[in-house]
Amino acid sequence: MSTSAVTALPAVGTPELRQSLLRADRRRRLTAVGLTLPLLVFLLLTLLVPIGALLGRAIENPEVARALPRTGAALAGWDHKSEPAAAAFAAVAQDLGALAEGSDAGALARRLNSEVPGGRSLIMGTYRAVHGDWKDQPLTDAAAVRERMVTLDERWKQLEYWHAIAKNAERWTPDYLLTAVDLKRGIEGGIERVEPDQRVFTGILLRTFEISLEVTLLALLLAYPLAYWLSTLSERQANVLMILVLVPFWTSILVRVAAWIVLLQREGLVNKALLSLSVIGQPLELLFNRTGVIISMTHILLPFMILPLYSVMKSVPPTYQRAAVSLGSTPWAAFWRVYVPQTYAGIGAGALLVFILAIGYYVTPALLGGPNDQMISYYIAQYTNVDVNWGMACALGAVLLVATLILYAVYRKMAKAELSLG
Repeated sequence: MSTSAVTALPAVGTPELRQSLLRADRRRRLTAVGLTLPLLVFLLLTLLVPIGALLGRAIENPEVARALPRTGAALAGWDHKSEPAAAAFAAVAQDLGALAEGSDAGALARRLNSEVPGGRSLIMGTYRAVHGDWKDQPLTDAAAVRERMVTLDERWKQLEYWHAIAKNAERWTPDYLLTAVDLKRGIEGGIERVEPDQRVFTGILLRTFEISLEVTLLALLLAYPLAYWLSTLSERQANVLMILVLVPFWTSILVRVAAWIVLLQREGLVNKALLSLSVIGQPLELLFNRTGVIISMTHILLPFMILPLYSVMKSVPPTYQRAAVSLGSTPWAAFWRVYVPQTYAGIGAGALLVFILAIGYYVTPALLGGPNDQMISYYIAQYTNVDVNWGMACALGAVLLVATLILYAVYRKMAKAELSLG
């Protein structure tokens, strides 16, 4: 090879070498960014943007502010104790008259009806009057407009409807988030608890965590011995049996829930087997209650507990237990004091994964549970699909998201503390 074909390299320690290394490092960084950029854009569009929209919708309250701008301005200095000035009545009529679409009035009516029962009929009746009998009458004479509105519906004299309008006159509100934790804004704007007979969401959230915790503990009790047994087998045997563990991943949740309905009904296989073995005298009620929900959820989420445990257990040397036994420890004590502490990472990861997945479950409790077994996701779906109250649905979703993040932060802190102690 001729010397002219060989590219001359910069000498060590020269500025040319440093610049060449910097250019190479810059190219490496740009290549890494180019390779990860599609994934980052995908995560931004499918994860961060929807979460941001959810959090924004949980505090957004556009219906009243958009439909009644003049009314909100007229009520700005209201004392909330006496009847509003006649100008507020005129502002309501003018705002309703400016609504060209009936759907806008319907959205306003639904929002106020969620605050005060009867708000829908009050708004829609006044809206029809403004666009009907009052269409050719002026709406600038505030006193005359007040008399017409009171004559049309006596409820315009009741302060609770005006309180609802004034409280929701701003575009951004904490009311949805407060309601999601059984709080509310009082007449004067202070935060207070709702009446005892209306405190439902705290109980629903606690029920969600209770069911999720029961499912997590039951999955751990079932998964730990199974994962330990799999870790003691040869690689070929473990791989074959692991296929059986992963079979639920390949089956639809609806199919598995339907199978449990067949198994757990009064004439199902479970009751028939227990009756034939004389374990019970009459069929057990295993459907449409907490028992059926926990059994089905545990079955569905069990692989998520087995996989982290198995991966950790495979890395634990079996010689540690034998060494402890040879030094005088009993096999049982060696297992609990030597082996189990080395699997804490798998226990924590599996429990966290199962718990987070469980608190968001909807289909299984909806099909197998009773009225008192529904979790918070059921009510999110109810507000989304039935009540069409996106603000309340997003607020409940935000509460669930915050609870999940807090749980993950606690797990991270415990994992770091364990790592530092180790």
